[in-house]
Amino acid sequence: MIENQQPTVAEVLAAELQAAGVELIFGQGSPSALTLAAERRGLRQIGFRTENAGAAMADGFARASGRLGCIATQNGAAAALVAAGLTESFKASVPVLVLVQDVERSHVDRNAFQEFDHAALFASCTKWFRRVDDGARALEMLRKAILIATSGRPGPVALAIPADVLTERAPQLRAPRSVPAAFPALRQQPEPAAIAEAARLLATARMPIIVAGGGVHSSGAQAELAGLQQRFALGVATTIMGKGAVSEADPLSLGVVGSAMGPGSPSRAMRSLIRSADVVMFVGNRTNDNGTASWSLFPSGAAFIHIDVAVEETTRNYPALPLVGDARTTLHALSLAMAGLVDAEGGAARRRPLLAEAIAQARTTTAEEVAAVTKRSGDPLRPEHLMHVLQDRAPAETVFAADASYSSLWVSQYLQAREPGRRFLFPRGLAGIGWGYPLALGARLALPSTPVVAVVGDGGFSHCWAELECAVRHGIDVKLIVLNNAVLGFQRHAEMLRFGQATDICAITRIDHAMIARAVGCANATVASASELAAGLDAMFAAKGPFLLDVHVDPDAYPPIAGFARLQAS
Repeated sequence: MIENQQPTVAEVLAAELQAAGVELIFGQGSPSALTLAAERRGLRQIGFRTENAGAAMADGFARASGRLGCIATQNGAAAALVAAGLTESFKASVPVLVLVQDVERSHVDRNAFQEFDHAALFASCTKWFRRVDDGARALEMLRKAILIATSGRPGPVALAIPADVLTERAPQLRAPRSVPAAFPALRQQPEPAAIAEAARLLATARMPIIVAGGGVHSSGAQAELAGLQQRFALGVATTIMGKGAVSEADPLSLGVVGSAMGPGSPSRAMRSLIRSADVVMFVGNRTNDNGTASWSLFPSGAAFIHIDVAVEETTRNYPALPLVGDARTTLHALSLAMAGLVDAEGGAARRRPLLAEAIAQARTTTAEEVAAVTKRSGDPLRPEHLMHVLQDRAPAETVFAADASYSSLWVSQYLQAREPGRRFLFPRGLAGIGWGYPLALGARLALPSTPVVAVVGDGGFSHCWAELECAVRHGIDVKLIVLNNAVLGFQRHAEMLRFGQATDICAITRIDHAMIARAVGCANATVASASELAAGLDAMFAAKGPFLLDVHVDPDAYPPIAGFARLQAS
């Protein structure tokens, strides 16, 4: 920039991104004027190979860091691929900022190269979209976008900026106050009367159960939830996305509940305990079909409370007392309200041994059947046994990311969250396969000193092989475990359950993933039998830099989805 000359719009936006705390931009160059300006300021660009994977990287970065993920893209086809990835972020309430280089203003509606209706494209997968045709308002729009993405119910936002706007000089005009690119940006709290009513219900309950969802992690409310659990003797279960909200080793923790509570599930026997609950409180929980066993898990006669920042979630599926607000501030207020009630702690003291004994009995009931799959060390190698050995060999601070479908279930069921914290990342907002590995890449970039392991199936990994090259080029040290069984397992088993047979497409080629890794210079190993597993995992964790471990697993293994018990019987 020439001294005393007004900066360009691109330079103003790059400066604002830096001031807000953005350090990484996932992109492939475009918008070139903006990314060049950002690089001059020291912002790092991570060059993905496919835009949908890039969106998942930005998502993983946001989940792991508690900061806004940022992705830049070309208009048209590239933007459409970004939108596909944003559907997960939108459903999972993850803040991602998309910066789209759009066609020049004088070229609009003339069939310019890759011209597309981006407002329509992003309408279904963002909280907010604007095209910035006036450079004087570009800074205003960026600050609004960051605030909207990170406040209320977090989620993706998108700005489409014409290429000619980025290169014009930016006038010095007023804009909204700058906000840090961290979330939640603004924390809301329910009305005191609603807090008081919820406190009364919990304090006087015979068997209260809390079901924590991913919103606990988004809010950073793990400590508040654990404090409430311990002080007032409340049983806590989680959804898959809420895993790690509390320690699963705690005597008052029920583990992951929902549709995967069939034979072999560590939480199978918790079902009767849940059915006896007289108060159920959801926290940051969408009460979707997977997290509620298709809305059949919780007793209809219970009193329900629902804490969520999104009012529409608080009464979506249950007649709950709505506590509309941020999970962390609301749980803190609820703890204070309960402490002020007469005999609340006395009631907790009476309830604690009964609840702990019921949970311990449920764990004992399933211990033998869980051990039958997790400690079965022969061939064909069971994914449950892989998880068992992985738990013992992974560093305690490891963050695990799993693909959707079966990979999420193996990880959520058979790796234990031993401490509260967001150490498990699952793309279960929309649950499309192929997002697990790029999610892990984003997480590692957010946590450069923390071990990150991705667990994906061979079907899902085939969506994003190319991102191995991204990991190697940028030195992103993610340890990748591919469950290689040459079958689209969930599809196959669902079809067999419903129709008695599976379509031909469920069988896929047995792929040598180690060869793919070698092609891009990624360290690798193959585990072809159970006897090689321990050595393979040790080699993976000892390696410096990205690593792929291709593990051949039993194609007939399926997780403890309750409905799938009939497959075993047949």
